[in-house]
Amino acid sequence: MKDEKEFSFKDLPGVGAATAEKLELAGYDNLMSIATCSPAEMVEVAGVTDVTAKKIINAARKKLDMGFESGEDLLKRREQVVRITTGSKAFDSLVGGGFETGSISECFGEFGSGKSQLAHILSVRTQMPVDKGGAGGAVVFIDGEGTFRPERIKQFAEGLGVDPVETLKNIKVARAFNSDHQMLVAEKVEDLIKDGFPVKLIIVDSLTAHFRADFSGRGQLADRQQKLNRHMHTLMKIATNYNVAVYVTNQVMAKPDTFFGDPTAPIGGNIVGHNSQTRVYLRKGKKGSRVAKLIDSPYLPDGECAFKVTEKGLEDV
Repeated sequence: MKDEKEFSFKDLPGVGAATAEKLELAGYDNLMSIATCSPAEMVEVAGVTDVTAKKIINAARKKLDMGFESGEDLLKRREQVVRITTGSKAFDSLVGGGFETGSISECFGEFGSGKSQLAHILSVRTQMPVDKGGAGGAVVFIDGEGTFRPERIKQFAEGLGVDPVETLKNIKVARAFNSDHQMLVAEKVEDLIKDGFPVKLIIVDSLTAHFRADFSGRGQLADRQQKLNRHMHTLMKIATNYNVAVYVTNQVMAKPDTFFGDPTAPIGGNIVGHNSQTRVYLRKGKKGSRVAKLIDSPYLPDGECAFKVTEKGLEDV
């Protein structure tokens, strides 16, 4: 057996020259990417049989010694998490000190509630040093609704006293025109990271808009949810493997059967709910303010805070 450092995916049993080339073109160019893919994916991209696909994946998993970890090991890994602040102490406190790397954070709300504004603010603040509440890295902005505005980035950068030109250079923007295009762009983010672009935040604005348009009616609901689930798993894999924060915005719908309380509900159902570690509901408040309500978190209590959007970003009311 070759040394660990020399062993590559091309040395796995069942991976010949042709299969290796197909895997590489599809982005499966290391042991971890092969170990975490499904046999069905392997069959589709490499053109191998189901038995061979399972053999390749199992060999990769054994080589990586993928098994159980102790809680102590996971706690040490959690120490590598970076929290990207928003500028509002109340909002940061609500989400545990800022938006975490290594997980998906979702903000949903009606139009004008501040979802895209928060995306622009995070695009600037992510580039700030860690000791100043940033992550010291670059940003990928997947724009599904044509909401990205470089002028707004420039305004926030100047408000925070950072170079607007350099800030814009460190943001890679991809305009997605349908759900398949959006999924493809998300998969290509991994290539950017491998090429040396120091991504620390991926923004998808909006996560569900294209899926909502491409799949209409109850007859296509199962297909829509399946593709949406696959899309979110791609984002989660990148977040986990490269310690990247993922911020997604989500649209809402009105529930006509709600007679008491707020009738708005996020699109995507349980698929989006289960794949998002932190979920925040944004709504308009009094006198131009906004209200954020923490709906779901693995370790934080539900809460609510008010904030306002200024030229410097988010500020406490």
